[in-house]
Amino acid sequence: MTETAGASADRRTSEPAVLVLEDGRRYDGRAYGARGRTLGEAVFATGMTGYQETLTDPSYAGQIVMMTAPHIGNTGMNDEDMESARIWVAGFIVRDPSRVVSNFRSQRSLDDDLAEAGIVGISGIDTRAVTRHLRSAGAMRSGIFSGDDALLSAGEQLDLVRGGAEMAGLNLSGTVSTTEAYTLPAEGERVGSVVVLDLGVKTSTLKYLAERGFDVHVVPQSITAEEVLAMSPDALFFSNGPGDPGASDRHVDLLRTTLREGLPYFGICFGNQLLARALGFGTYKLTFGHRGINQPVLDKATGRVEITSHNHGFAVDAPIDRVSESSEGFGRVEVSHYDLNDNVVEGLNCLDIPAFSVQYHPESAAGPHDANYLFDRFREMVVANKETNA
Repeated sequence: MTETAGASADRRTSEPAVLVLEDGRRYDGRAYGARGRTLGEAVFATGMTGYQETLTDPSYAGQIVMMTAPHIGNTGMNDEDMESARIWVAGFIVRDPSRVVSNFRSQRSLDDDLAEAGIVGISGIDTRAVTRHLRSAGAMRSGIFSGDDALLSAGEQLDLVRGGAEMAGLNLSGTVSTTEAYTLPAEGERVGSVVVLDLGVKTSTLKYLAERGFDVHVVPQSITAEEVLAMSPDALFFSNGPGDPGASDRHVDLLRTTLREGLPYFGICFGNQLLARALGFGTYKLTFGHRGINQPVLDKATGRVEITSHNHGFAVDAPIDRVSESSEGFGRVEVSHYDLNDNVVEGLNCLDIPAFSVQYHPESAAGPHDANYLFDRFREMVVANKETNA
């Protein structure tokens, strides 16, 4: 196969780099992407494919992402598969970067994009060993050091890592959200309008909403409930996003206000956690989180197992074996989905108001399409609500 234009014949480098974890563990490797220093929470993603969608997912802001698949970069990068306008990861860890790029859709190499975006990475380390350590010790603060920063003493590097921000208690919505509102027109038969609170929304999500007949009004995370209601939407949607849901009180208050006005709601990922808080449930930080495109989730209503795409380090604290009563006055709530690996709550369904949410990413970018039906369910809920209130 021929190499894509612009990709070098061998992406490997002998320049040293080191991954340093806050517990003192060190992994020596080779510089990859940009040179320098980066700090963030070390996490691992288990997807065998879809590294471009992972890199451009705003939910990964503040995190140094390690791919568990050993060979990364062989299909290059393109403009079509971007899930946002830029790469969001704080750093990138791979075992074996592809030496050549061979794909008819590729426009440039992964290494070139990382370098241009200033993303410091590391390659050539035993990613399986790091994954096993993070599964035991949990996600933790970390740093990648290359170039002149690789020459810092081990003690200096560790001090920098331990001086970094903890993900718990961190609000990153303002970092990833749009600053200006914009609209995507409905495709096909129009069924109404939906306000999308951009907490780190992915391009595919907006596309699927528009394809279901919604005028999609994407708004900044700083919008107020009064401003949302003044737009007279037919529904509200909270997107995925990074950070601790416990640090987003303002968004919880916004959601409670709009739910009390009877506005239908659909939330994914961060939006699931914020619905939980609005209903009166708590959230907590997972030891190492769910990240990848191969998580088995049980749909309690149908008994079907869905293979789903995940990216979350926090989870909802709600009972999966019974219907609960919302302490905030929203009626009965059931856990609709849960993860078969660890019984983590993966979805909520309100029985007395038009609202539901899931913890995983039904837009399947990248990943399986098992959960794509949820966008149809949202459309049906909005149509039914409009007919009831006509």
